[in-house]
Amino acid sequence: MTGNVIAVNKKAAFEYYIEEKFEAGIVLVGCEVKSLRGGSASLADSFCFFENSELFLKNCYIAPYKQGSYNNVETRRDRKLLMHKQQLMRLVGKIKEKGYTLVPIKMYFKNSLVKVELGLGKGKHSYDKKNTVKERDIKRTAERDIAAMKRAGRIR
Repeated sequence: MTGNVIAVNKKAAFEYYIEEKFEAGIVLVGCEVKSLRGGSASLADSFCFFENSELFLKNCYIAPYKQGSYNNVETRRDRKLLMHKQQLMRLVGKIKEKGYTLVPIKMYFKNSLVKVELGLGKGKHSYDKKNTVKERDIKRTAERDIAAMKRAGRIR
């Protein structure tokens, strides 16, 4: 599904229960695409919002292209996301429900086009986040123990 990954929003999985994922195109200027080919982007603290039945990505950082001079645009400008109208209407209905939000999960190249993977999710409570951290720590210690046993020659 995904090609060369440019940026990943690691906080999205920690902050939200992602129920559905969607793929959207993004409207960019030429120098932004060149900058993305260099891998200089961040989805941290970015979010999606609707304005006049159009979907926008806000607060996504794309570094200015080093060789671009006056062609460079603002690094954190609002960028329009492209999706089918039926998908947009469905998302508007879901977001109006209590607790749902649309967050960008990752940005990647697909057949020389830049795509953004969006997740429709509900926010986690603080106790849910603690459980996520706890499960991650348990998994990490189990993997360390297995690796140590493999090095000692007890397991193949």
